[in-house]
Amino acid sequence: MSALRIPNWVNACNHKFGSYREIPGEVFAQINGRLKRLQSDAPLVSVVIAAWNEEVNILNCIDSLSRMETVLPLEIIVINNNSTDHTDLTLKRLDVGTFLQPIQGPGPARELGQQQSRGKYILLADADCLYPPTWVDDMIGVLKKPKVVCAYGRYSFLPDEKYPRWKLYLLEKMKDMVAELRHFKRPYLNAYGMSMGYIAANGRAIGFVDHNIRGEDGRMCFDLMKFGKIKQMKANRSRVWTAPRTLQSEGSFAKVLFNRIRKEIKRLFSLFRPLPEHDTKTSENY
Repeated sequence: MSALRIPNWVNACNHKFGSYREIPGEVFAQINGRLKRLQSDAPLVSVVIAAWNEEVNILNCIDSLSRMETVLPLEIIVINNNSTDHTDLTLKRLDVGTFLQPIQGPGPARELGQQQSRGKYILLADADCLYPPTWVDDMIGVLKKPKVVCAYGRYSFLPDEKYPRWKLYLLEKMKDMVAELRHFKRPYLNAYGMSMGYIAANGRAIGFVDHNIRGEDGRMCFDLMKFGKIKQMKANRSRVWTAPRTLQSEGSFAKVLFNRIRKEIKRLFSLFRPLPEHDTKTSENY
């Protein structure tokens, strides 16, 4: 992770098309050629992606996944979560498993994905993220450790005119330090569906929340704790990269920084005690 540069592999798959109509056929052909060599009919790993209105981002995401450097047999499954743009057209031209989930929400989408998956391990990914070539191997390497049932990775932001790389780097370093504190008693607060993996049988036994509410990934992680250990995948080479869309919605970098510092100070002491058992399917977000 650099304070000034993004990895070279990002540029290869971060296409700047404005819409589905701008994507040349040769781009689909190149991605599908790599997918043919990568995917297996008997997968050990299932990469499950929820997509809603991501007609270009899902192309970039799949492009990055098609470049995985792994010998592990895997499959890629994308759940079209009732998109109203041309996400369905993009998916029809990519050689991945695709299913439609008309029930809105990442929980219902991920649930359909895990039910359709065939791998022993499930890796959750987001349609607007880019995945480094080592991501699958590093995530599964953590999941294969004794008594580990869930793993989560770290992520970085792609710079833009408003948020230069050095500012994002500062934010990421602070985020990583907070994640270390969270991990002691509340690791589920670090588990985001952009980079999270678990043993499929345990996930199916729990099931995702069946309605549209944020935090479906952390809820799954919380419930998985009864089966075993939650571990971080800390390798910087396998950080997931995403655009700063959530930051942009908050305004200036100073405002983003202030909001996050205030939020973490407010709940600092709660991080040192575990959250009591509760029904994650009906609980509220705090």
